[in-house]
Amino acid sequence: MANVVVVGAQWGDEGKGKVVDIYTEFADDVVRYQGGNNAGHTLVVGDEKVVLHLIPSGILHQGKRCIIGNGVVLDPEVFIREITNLKRTGRISDDSCLLLSESLHIIMPYHKRIDIARESKSGDKKIGTTGRGIGPAYEDKIGRRGIRLMDLLDREVFAAKLREFLEEKNFLLEKLLGDKLFTFEEIFEQYCGYADVLRTYAADTTLVLHRDVAAGKRLLFEGAQGTLLDVDHGTYPYVTSSSTCSGGACTGTGVSPRNIDEIIGISKAYVTRVGSGPFPTELLDADGEELRKTGSEFGATTGRPRRCGWFDAMVVRYAVRVNGLTGIALTKLDVLDGFDTIKICTGYIYNGKKVDELPANLAVFEQCTPVYEEMPGWKSDITNVRTFDELPLNARNYVKRLEELVGCPMVLVSVGPSRDATIMLKNPFA
Repeated sequence: MANVVVVGAQWGDEGKGKVVDIYTEFADDVVRYQGGNNAGHTLVVGDEKVVLHLIPSGILHQGKRCIIGNGVVLDPEVFIREITNLKRTGRISDDSCLLLSESLHIIMPYHKRIDIARESKSGDKKIGTTGRGIGPAYEDKIGRRGIRLMDLLDREVFAAKLREFLEEKNFLLEKLLGDKLFTFEEIFEQYCGYADVLRTYAADTTLVLHRDVAAGKRLLFEGAQGTLLDVDHGTYPYVTSSSTCSGGACTGTGVSPRNIDEIIGISKAYVTRVGSGPFPTELLDADGEELRKTGSEFGATTGRPRRCGWFDAMVVRYAVRVNGLTGIALTKLDVLDGFDTIKICTGYIYNGKKVDELPANLAVFEQCTPVYEEMPGWKSDITNVRTFDELPLNARNYVKRLEELVGCPMVLVSVGPSRDATIMLKNPFA
């Protein structure tokens, strides 16, 4: 039985939610391994659009178990709101279908206030944070000042830790950031109320997953953001605060690398980015606006317009390398339906010289200009196409050319937002 990791191959927002939703049919467990509610998955099921920020998109399938692993930082208020909405719409009828790692870290109110205050003081050096407290929560995790779910569920432990950590956070808020302070009471009672709800879902999920692997069950791992936002391998410091690459699936869940069989990278047929940082193929013209408008490129979490550009083969080839991708799911091919010609970035120019690999040095990357290859568009609506051979010739040639440039086979092509607007070339669970 195969265990599959799904990872973003660009700067996030590649359509992982839809791909996970499709692959969930073949899995037993769907496991979220990193990030928080700073990212959203938008799914279209029938005529309904569902946006999820924390709960794995596999929750939309009956009979599947969804697990939020230890690598996630969890905002209890957001989680409870999602649970409430899913129950109200009949998406969840049995609480046992969802588990939370008792080792995951909790986002506290001071994390969010620190996040926003820091960004507001950053001026032209803004990272582009969503202000959801993700970064400060991960800082406390690494600094051993974090509050885990198991701590929150023990009233005495939670009280002791909150008193200790709040003293430092209030000092930071008042003296450095010039913001207002928190009282112990306002946080303690609110979060104890959250604990009463979260207790239902808490579990030793590493043990649960170990037993499921031993029983031959099929696991599907999903992360948030994308490869170029990985805190170690992305365009640092314009990154998120966790391990978005495939290795994060192991550290964020406790599942051994030996139990991972396939790693599928999700990539748009073009590329987008939210927030600051280098973006060599960014289009600040009518083509960029057309991609944004046709692709509905606005953040599911923040509503911010995404920066849009032509497909960058350098970026995806890098993702193939650092993730060990075994296949690529290409999304939003239909967004290119209206273009006469389509460009692909095949390399960069830096200081007058050709660059064939993604630069590790941010200062170099920021000064790279793209080398483009042009291909003819297909100028026809492909949203009703359901097999690869039915695609227009120019569309097939475009997909094949991307495959050649990034050095990894295409295993899925999405031609629309709905679940059925998908061409499955290879099933990684087969």
